[in-house]
Amino acid sequence: MSQRPTLFRHLAILQMLPRAPHSLSTTTIQLRLEEQGYNLTPRSLQRDLEKLAEQFPLICNKDEKPYKWSYMRHYSSDLPAMDTVTALTLVMAEEAVRGLLPKVAMDKISYRFETARKHLESMQTNGFAKWSQRVRAIPNGKSLIPAEIDPAIWEQLTDALLNNYALDVEYLSRLKGELKSYTLHPLGLVTRDSSSYLLATANDYDDIRQFALHRFRSARPSAQPYRAQPEFNVQGYIDQGAFGFPLQKEPVKLQARITSTVAWLLAETPLCADQRLSEPDAEGWVLLEGSVPNDQQTLWWIMGFGASIDVLQPVSWREHIHGQARALLGMAALEPMSGIN
Repeated sequence: MSQRPTLFRHLAILQMLPRAPHSLSTTTIQLRLEEQGYNLTPRSLQRDLEKLAEQFPLICNKDEKPYKWSYMRHYSSDLPAMDTVTALTLVMAEEAVRGLLPKVAMDKISYRFETARKHLESMQTNGFAKWSQRVRAIPNGKSLIPAEIDPAIWEQLTDALLNNYALDVEYLSRLKGELKSYTLHPLGLVTRDSSSYLLATANDYDDIRQFALHRFRSARPSAQPYRAQPEFNVQGYIDQGAFGFPLQKEPVKLQARITSTVAWLLAETPLCADQRLSEPDAEGWVLLEGSVPNDQQTLWWIMGFGASIDVLQPVSWREHIHGQARALLGMAALEPMSGIN
């Protein structure tokens, strides 16, 4: 075999190996190499891995067969070396995701962000050296501090999700404030605002539930067989309104009067694909029309503009907003005035 294919095969092996505590068996490595067009015997693969381990910090678990391989836990690989465009992108991405991902997830990729910053800071002959000091991402709305997640539980949950096996867990119920025991069958993972959720079926039920990762108190592989749902799709699940607190599945026709300031915002970043904005009337109000999801998220977004949006349709939304306004006024009327200057 020529040196060129051997080099490419070795690069393919290095790129697929995970860091400890995760690992890949030689059987899995061989199958993935075959998918890339590399056919070799188990003995040849073992020789490849042993040769690579002489030059790279690879570890082999020989406690059981097939052997399992990984990088050392804290090894940071730069294959290939980082270029300037990638470094710029990562510096901007770090600012955008820092308030979204849990700390345990950020820790997994922090070395990449650090490498990007060092790459830019090393370029003293141009303006890139101070780029990380000149770039910031501002969240749209109040960003909460991400909930803390036990690193060991994160590893267990994500490994079960990727490798399709059931888990026996202890989970803190938000409603009852007590620990519950479940056998979960992981199907997906979603990060929403400052919390992350495991999507899974529980015990012998088929309905998909959301489990906040920071409420898990323990997780271990279950002896129960994994119950897959091959037709499940995370995006389809989200599109059905699972994380938007749907009022109804069908969208609604929104009709509202909005101020010129809100109209400018929506002209540049539309609320929906069929959005229509009228010309301002004599008082400066613009008529907004379009089809929007009938969910709490959209309703809360509208309510966030306060008196700058006057909802006309649907009537149920208008009544809800007015009811909330009356409730606030009632609270203000009951508030004691003592101590207020």
